[in-house]
Amino acid sequence: MSSPPSGAARSPRLAELALALGGFGIGTSEFVIMGLMERVAGDLAVGTADVGYAISAYALGVVVGAPLISALAARVPRRALLIALMLVFAVGNIASALATSFWPFVGLRFLAGLPHGAYFGVAALVAAAAVPLEQRARAIARVMLGLTSAIVVGAPLATWAGQWLGWQFAFHAVGAIALATMAMIRLFVPPQPRDRQASPRRELSALVKQRVLFTLGVAGIGFGGMFAVFSYVVPTLSAQAGMAEALGPWVLAIFGLGGILGNLVGARLADRHLMKAVPRILVWCLVVQGGFYFAADHLVAGLLFVGLVGTSMALGPALQTRLMDVAGEAQTMAASMNHAAFNGANALGAWLAGVTIKAGAPWSASGLVGSGLALGGLAVFALGLWLERRRAPPQAPEAPAAPAC
Repeated sequence: MSSPPSGAARSPRLAELALALGGFGIGTSEFVIMGLMERVAGDLAVGTADVGYAISAYALGVVVGAPLISALAARVPRRALLIALMLVFAVGNIASALATSFWPFVGLRFLAGLPHGAYFGVAALVAAAAVPLEQRARAIARVMLGLTSAIVVGAPLATWAGQWLGWQFAFHAVGAIALATMAMIRLFVPPQPRDRQASPRRELSALVKQRVLFTLGVAGIGFGGMFAVFSYVVPTLSAQAGMAEALGPWVLAIFGLGGILGNLVGARLADRHLMKAVPRILVWCLVVQGGFYFAADHLVAGLLFVGLVGTSMALGPALQTRLMDVAGEAQTMAASMNHAAFNGANALGAWLAGVTIKAGAPWSASGLVGSGLALGGLAVFALGLWLERRRAPPQAPEAPAAPAC
């Protein structure tokens, strides 16, 4: 077993906790608005459906911010970059809470989304650099626990607080979490030397690497199945299993618990054998998302499969680790684009499931859409692996052993 790198933190768990706290704030900010849509709409004098523009603006910020920040900040030391990203995130959320009209609010949600992908990408690199090579995926998973914990705890608590104290309170609280994260990163995350060879051109080179693009394709398609189910899970169980509306937050919590389990198990599988873990996880996603289609007519079975669909989060650490292996010198860009691809998967899965349901299919058909997307991700992975092996240089035959004298 290899020893930790020389730049490892003196308190690695506190460093991981600091990075995870930022993820907790980001996850809370991303998901809480879904529970406060009616209150935001009422205060800003728009229709509830219009608040969807603010959700889309945040996702667009993630997609734009990941490559832009990774390129422009190529030479910025990683700890300093993490602190700067949290500062932008804090400003975006606090300013969102102060917005008095709708379109400025939409613009501020775009601003709050800009640091999302770059933060998770850089945090993953910092966490992975602090542990032995064979523990990278588990270190990344511990940082990503902040995001999955936000689904279980952060978003439901912020939704409840926002309902009692005003939706603005939720965004002020997220801003406070971001400021606390800045302080913890400064205290517990060790500085890393500036990469003087880094440049925007070198980081952008990740976007033309075949293995990077195929890995991002797996994320953008294969992860979409989870979001296809998750986006419509509450109305599905309400319509088909007779679930009471009051159970909605518990559905979110069950999904989040599944996400935590999947995140940890997927990381361990990835550390054992990365290239076997990815297809196996995709097959698992295909099965459990398809199973939701049959389970959604019964409340207990439906809730069980909500948790199982949440375990699809297992794909995250595996793909993040794969990108580190294939990105070469463009590590920051590749790691950041992973989260941009996840947000693309969110949009794709929700859109395809919505189109399917509007065409007359039952609500639970989102599970069949999910299975189709998992199958698509598996096809992208298989094609990428086939091309990689096809282009690999042939192994030179071993020279025959010299005859014994």
